[in-house]
Amino acid sequence: MISENIFYTFLYIWVGLGILLFPLLLKITVPYGRHIKNRNWGPCANIKLAWFLMEINVIVVFSWLFFTGPVEKTLPLYIFYGAFILHYINRTFVFPLQMKNNGNRMPWIVVLLGILFNLINGFFNGYWFGWLTPVYPQEWLQDPRFIIGAILFITGMMINISADQKLLHLRKGGRKGYYIPYGGLFEYISSPNLFGEIIEWLGWAMMSWCLSSFSFAVWTIVNLIPRALDHHRWYKRNFPDYPGNRRAIFPFLL
Repeated sequence: MISENIFYTFLYIWVGLGILLFPLLLKITVPYGRHIKNRNWGPCANIKLAWFLMEINVIVVFSWLFFTGPVEKTLPLYIFYGAFILHYINRTFVFPLQMKNNGNRMPWIVVLLGILFNLINGFFNGYWFGWLTPVYPQEWLQDPRFIIGAILFITGMMINISADQKLLHLRKGGRKGYYIPYGGLFEYISSPNLFGEIIEWLGWAMMSWCLSSFSFAVWTIVNLIPRALDHHRWYKRNFPDYPGNRRAIFPFLL
């Protein structure tokens, strides 16, 4: 068993690494989806297979550590677990199966980095909730942090899934290529799906109120803000009539 002091040491390093990498990620366009063209990042995987391989491991690692650990599993803990797994079931199975077979691919180097990230994230959160966390009493469900966090998580997930569905339906009827999405939060930002995911994990961090879940929220922000900015620039570059009032990821701000 890893001591709490050693665990926290590595967790602080992990959070610090994310913060340090943020300026670098703002300058790097990760090459998959619309950003893969004219970029040489080596061999590529089928996009559906890539998503599955990247996401499945976090379910396995998080679940194994959560259920094998000696921490008493109270209802709040099961809710934290259920919320986490619900997101990743959608991301691992539902979302990839809905993607169109249009030849999109993802470089293996991106897939491997995604796997590495999810292994580390699954470890930190699974080990904390399964092996180290103090007991969450039933009364935690009435704590304002839990209530507000749960509302944020549900709201973020609804925004994320709704925006993903709108993007997927842009190619309905065999249409290919990319189109300007309209409606809902797309009227205000270019990437409401990414905005929703940030809200989700900020909510999860708040409802569980611990450093391990906070580290996930930090890394979500570090990864998704640069991605959203790349999407926004891409839309403006490829569509001369792209709405000028839209921001990248935060309505009216960024």
